[in-house]
Amino acid sequence: MADAVALSVDCAHKNNPYATVCYHVKDTRPVNLDLTTVKFPLPAITSILHRISGVALFFGIGVVLYLLQLSLESEAGFERVTELLRATPVKLMVWLILAGLLYHLIAGIKHLLMDWGLGESREGALRGAQVTLILALVAAVLSWGMIW
Repeated sequence: MADAVALSVDCAHKNNPYATVCYHVKDTRPVNLDLTTVKFPLPAITSILHRISGVALFFGIGVVLYLLQLSLESEAGFERVTELLRATPVKLMVWLILAGLLYHLIAGIKHLLMDWGLGESREGALRGAQVTLILALVAAVLSWGMIW
């Protein structure tokens, strides 16, 4: 590139023939951000939990599909799944998957409402996060009652 603008000698990118402007800005950002000292607002926490529940569902679906496949295989397989679902650890695992699914569904609906412009203010986001947690808690308690 013959007509490239020459850079000053003190420029950090002096070896880049495509750079045309060099800015010198003092970087005041922290080098290591300690997340344990950051106080996240409730909407941020619910958003992070929505992502975590999505990852957990990715793995939980494998368990549910295995149980479904086993129950549809034969009558003996169905009896085996029925027997497995009587065990406390399996009941707890199925409840955790169901509670995660319900939380992910409720938080996903909240995100869709925000995409439509509802609850985009700070107060609206806080109210939406509170409603999300309350509905998810109610759904988790109801699903606990269904399973146990």
